[in-house]
Amino acid sequence: MRFLVTAGPTREHLDPVRFLSNRSTGRMGFAVAAAAAEAGHAVTLVAGPVALGTPPGAARVDVVSARDMLAVVQAHLPGADVLVMTAAVADWRPRHMAAAKLKKAAMNPVIELEPNPDILGTLAPAKDGRLFVGFAAETGDPLPEARRKLAAKGLDLIVANDVSRSDSGFAVETNRVTLIGADGTFTPLPLLTKIEVAREIVKWCEAQRARTTEAT
Repeated sequence: MRFLVTAGPTREHLDPVRFLSNRSTGRMGFAVAAAAAEAGHAVTLVAGPVALGTPPGAARVDVVSARDMLAVVQAHLPGADVLVMTAAVADWRPRHMAAAKLKKAAMNPVIELEPNPDILGTLAPAKDGRLFVGFAAETGDPLPEARRKLAAKGLDLIVANDVSRSDSGFAVETNRVTLIGADGTFTPLPLLTKIEVAREIVKWCEAQRARTTEAT
């Protein structure tokens, strides 16, 4: 199969120096790209600003903003069988970006924001038999929001995790997730390394594609 994977944060600039972003390091998305490549699949990795090396076997495209990421994913989606959206895309961006660094004395203490595009929502009309996998990273119980996103975004699988835990989420090598499928499957995984979680996601995609192929 051909995997299209997004990873890391986006940066939404207020000026050339300052930006809105989040704590995502990209490790989970890079692990998914690595696991898919090691399983023999073709992989395109769309990466936000992160300090990680490209996984062997993956073709990498670097982006900065949510709009950058959307444009690249739209361009590569026609050649993909599976889209795995692990990126932590900023929901909002400053309405105005200054061309030069804003001076402290001249800055408005209120930053006016506008919404970023919902990448999965934008791509939904182009799904066309592809597998769409999303993530629900929440603080506290992630399952209600994960189930909402699974239905609202028309996903085949959502990976839910509580990023407030010290052993999972951002900036650690492990993750504790639950895989929730649109087919009714519900699979809580124990604490695993992120590459082990990634392998479970790739295996789920392989099994789902095999069932779809058999049905046709």
